[in-house]
Amino acid sequence: MLSTLRAFRDRRLLSIFLFGIASGFPWVMIGSVLSAWLKDEGLSRSAIGLFGAIFAVYSVNFLWSPLLDRIRPLWLGQRRGWISLMQLGIALCCLIMSQLSAQSALFYLAFTGLLIAICSATQDIAIDAYRIDVIEEHEKDKLSAASSLATAGWWTGYGGLGAIPFFLADTASWYWPDIYLVLAGTMLVLVVATLLAKEPDIDREQAHKDAMLRYEHVLGENGDKAIKRVSAWLMVTLVEPFRDFFTRNGVRIALSMLLFIFLFKIGEAFLGRMSIVFYKEIGFSNTDIGTLSKLLNWWVTIVFSLIGGMVNIRYGIYRGLMIAGIAMAASNLMFAVMAQAGPNKLLFAATVVVDGFTAAWSAVAMVAFISLLCNRAFSASQYALMASLSVAGRTLLASGSGFIVDGLDGNWSAFFILTALMVIPSLLFLRSIRHHVIRLEQVNTPKSPRNPA
Repeated sequence: MLSTLRAFRDRRLLSIFLFGIASGFPWVMIGSVLSAWLKDEGLSRSAIGLFGAIFAVYSVNFLWSPLLDRIRPLWLGQRRGWISLMQLGIALCCLIMSQLSAQSALFYLAFTGLLIAICSATQDIAIDAYRIDVIEEHEKDKLSAASSLATAGWWTGYGGLGAIPFFLADTASWYWPDIYLVLAGTMLVLVVATLLAKEPDIDREQAHKDAMLRYEHVLGENGDKAIKRVSAWLMVTLVEPFRDFFTRNGVRIALSMLLFIFLFKIGEAFLGRMSIVFYKEIGFSNTDIGTLSKLLNWWVTIVFSLIGGMVNIRYGIYRGLMIAGIAMAASNLMFAVMAQAGPNKLLFAATVVVDGFTAAWSAVAMVAFISLLCNRAFSASQYALMASLSVAGRTLLASGSGFIVDGLDGNWSAFFILTALMVIPSLLFLRSIRHHVIRLEQVNTPKSPRNPA
């Protein structure tokens, strides 16, 4: 236990925790807060569910992630420069949303929400790459500790800070557009944490130069040298991160890994997309939602994120993922019980505790798993590819959750049972790659830019 706890004694982990807050907070702006605003404006469940398509940006951010490995901003370094620029963009979009009406400017509301999602998804690329870069490859214990604090930070931004808008919304002097001013100010405060963080010291230039030479050789000696140079740069930026991932793992195992990542949290995503609508329909107030769904869930998630990190350090990422997946599916059944019991606050609190426990554990294991697969020479590109697949199920598919509830004639219990069953395919893929995952935990398979050999 003492050895496990020592993994958390590191100042780098504080920056990772604060970046986690900045990563989770934008989901409040375009998720629960926007859903509650639209619900209060009288939009249908299906329409609110369609707004979830905004989150599709998170599932395709790998398309521009290579640029964050190759283009260096003019200030604060490779990682902190990108993070701070995106945080300023998010704050600006919140200011714009505070001036819009859900009745007369619904299109502009959706468009601005889309811009927040783009800035947030780009920020996430840089934050995830920062976490991978700042932890040395031999520090496997720190990898799980960093994953747990990143998860705890994310839920602090989403749950802890996310409770504030709901408390304000239940007062007479605040309405949803005004609340976006508070969200903008909070995001500006988080920029300070970025300014105080230490930029990772990673020499990825040699790996990029070697790849450039290889692609220039492939392109041949004929033709214009400038065009060949630009083509090689584009190949290194856009192709090499993905070629490296499939080469190191093999095509079959790599595809199985990607399918597991895509499927693992689909059930949780379908549930999460409709949770606020569900709470309101069965009779809970905004204050109830803020206190139980946000604040209580925040503390539960922080505690179990740390415990989940300790479990992964002690027993390994594969076991953590398998147990968390089973528990996550089972916890969805408690929502089915809530649907039958009605607005029972004690049951609501118990459900939040169990759901927060399983969500935290599974998230920590998933973050550590994806981080384990990355080559730090291309950390932004490779992590974004895998993380975007994880988000794809939580965005593209989950945006149709409202149609499923409507198709079930509002039978919430049946809906939650269905979400519990959605985890089974992912666990089958996980079992098929278990030997490879365990081997990665034991041996530093990815090449390090500091030690190419």
